[in-house]
Amino acid sequence: MSTSHKETPHIKPGGVEIAETILLPGDPLRAQFIAENYLENAVQFNNVRGMLGYTGTFKGRKISVMGTGMGTPSMSLYSWELIHVFGVKNLIRIGSAGAIQDHLNLYDIVFAMGSATDSNYGHQYNLPGHYSITASFELLEKAKKIADAQGQKVHVGNVLSSDIFYNADQTALKRWSEMGILCAEMESAGLYMNAAHAGVNALCILTISDHIFRHESTTTEERQTAFTKMMEIALELA
Repeated sequence: MSTSHKETPHIKPGGVEIAETILLPGDPLRAQFIAENYLENAVQFNNVRGMLGYTGTFKGRKISVMGTGMGTPSMSLYSWELIHVFGVKNLIRIGSAGAIQDHLNLYDIVFAMGSATDSNYGHQYNLPGHYSITASFELLEKAKKIADAQGQKVHVGNVLSSDIFYNADQTALKRWSEMGILCAEMESAGLYMNAAHAGVNALCILTISDHIFRHESTTTEERQTAFTKMMEIALELA
């Protein structure tokens, strides 16, 4: 059976093909925005639980986009199915993050070279030590070249993928900051571990939507423009 006719309890394409390269925003409405504004001949392949997914073409190359929800469990569930059931080879998360370094500013773009985490997702692999969670260098190198060609300044480094949004320990982010962590988000660790275990490529591209220590944040309207820059880098990776 071809992958276009397979389905899972969470993804039911109804015969629509899912491309080998997929963009993964957390918000399914962001997936819809990309499909409607960037993809040609976009066809919806999923709406189970409102998690919208689409396949179309960008500059003649087939590409898919789908929401993942928030947090490692949600990202890990969808990315595992996309990899193992539908044959996706390149998974690119595009999301928002909160800066915890002073040299980062609102709207800056971050490529997550590494992903520190407080999640216990990796326990399933029964590794005899601590696993270093990293992006695919193939995608990271290509993304940096695309950003340079577009004249987009980006930050490349380690991010925090946390299971906790409202942390009872209000000193936690300060300690991560002292280890050089650039920003905090909630999905990259699960995505990177799934991809590594399956031998496929993953990269997390983030836009700084707020600065946690400076109490700065963007509006919904402002995020639309900032996210667009990130999308345009990601789309070129197809």
